Amino acid sequence: MADFTAQVFQNEYLPAGGNTVDAVITVNSAQGTETGSSQGLLEVIIVDMSGSMNEDGGAKVRAAKAATAVAIDALDDGVEFAIIAGTDRAMQIYPHTGTATSDPQNRNEAKKTVKRMRADGGTAIGTWLRLAAGIHESRPDLIRHSLLLTDGKNQHESDQVLRASIDACVGLFQCDCRGLGVDWNVDELRLIANALLGTVDIIPSPSEMEAEFERIIANLMKKQVADVALRLWSPKGANIEFLKQVSPNIDDLTPRAIAVDALTDDFPLGAWAGEESRDYHLRVKIPAGTVGDERLGARVMLALDGHAEPIALVRAIWTNDENLSTRINREVAHYTGQAELADAIHDGLAARAAGDDDAATMKLGRAVQLAHETGNEASVRLLQKVVDVDDPKTGTVRLRKQVDDADAMALDVRSTRTVRVGKNS
Repeated sequence: MADFTAQVFQNEYLPAGGNTVDAVITVNSAQGTETGSSQGLLEVIIVDMSGSMNEDGGAKVRAAKAATAVAIDALDDGVEFAIIAGTDRAMQIYPHTGTATSDPQNRNEAKKTVKRMRADGGTAIGTWLRLAAGIHESRPDLIRHSLLLTDGKNQHESDQVLRASIDACVGLFQCDCRGLGVDWNVDELRLIANALLGTVDIIPSPSEMEAEFERIIANLMKKQVADVALRLWSPKGANIEFLKQVSPNIDDLTPRAIAVDALTDDFPLGAWAGEESRDYHLRVKIPAGTVGDERLGARVMLALDGHAEPIALVRAIWTNDENLSTRINREVAHYTGQAELADAIHDGLAARAAGDDDAATMKLGRAVQLAHETGNEASVRLLQKVVDVDDPKTGTVRLRKQVDDADAMALDVRSTRTVRVGKNS
């Protein structure tokens, strides 16, 4: 079982009349005296078997079967699992109902079933999610996760149906989404991953699928605690403007707030491993004070199994010392820059797609500058596949005339990955 600690990084000092408090909250889990998951694990693998998977001479469908077999083999003994094949409908192919317990016999049976999968039909991702939700809902005692793979857009159901399906899954399971090739929709998979506390990424080539599936399942096997939440209390008259995860990636948690009482909200963080660290940027608007006043901006608690333990405080002290009130906390400044970097990449790619080369050059140049300043070398490398960099310090760049679609999509989906303060990627 994991033990949790937290630290708050902020500039506590505000000028007279100031009413905005920013803080970075670092939450750490460490391996406790007990080992293993406290609740057990359930993995539901969702594999696109639409007709488009037969393209490229069948390379995609063969790779998907092989990667699913690798994922099955990566499951520890005792883990519950199920396999869904998705087309314009959803089919649970193993086991036929419920879940199976991972052991040598069941893993072999599952792999034999996966080998018999055939690709045909359309794509209706919401249907796949609803079937997964039913499986996950039957095992509320477990840490629940899905891996979803698609190579195409959600063409055979409406956006409204997909959104309703996602809403029906919130709180039931986490979902990591992967897009194969370049014909899928980044916004669709990002919508799913963000709502279900997961990640989204591109698998450019079928040959890379096995390693990615194995990595995702290996990460799942480390999870020990389900349904962790940050519980934030703020005083009367105060308002939480936002809470965003800012490391290891940017994810706005604000819309996920669950009211505990009039002054307290829970923000679900998903499952945690025994050794893990994440950073969160909190901004609170509080009633303005005068010089000499001191006020609690927020009380930060960690909620596990419905029980909350205080872990940190966010404070405000009003002063007329400009040296204190104008100082920007290093951690807050760093992650503010990382958020601006993600926005600049998104806006730059949108302008490029719209044919506005001037706006694209300006935005992507700013992204290069911010990536250089914050030490985000991974983003620098991705940007260099879309623009030629003349001077990273000033953000002077030129759009490349020829850009591989996979490189542009990789830059888009990985734009929210961050580096921690003082660390290169």
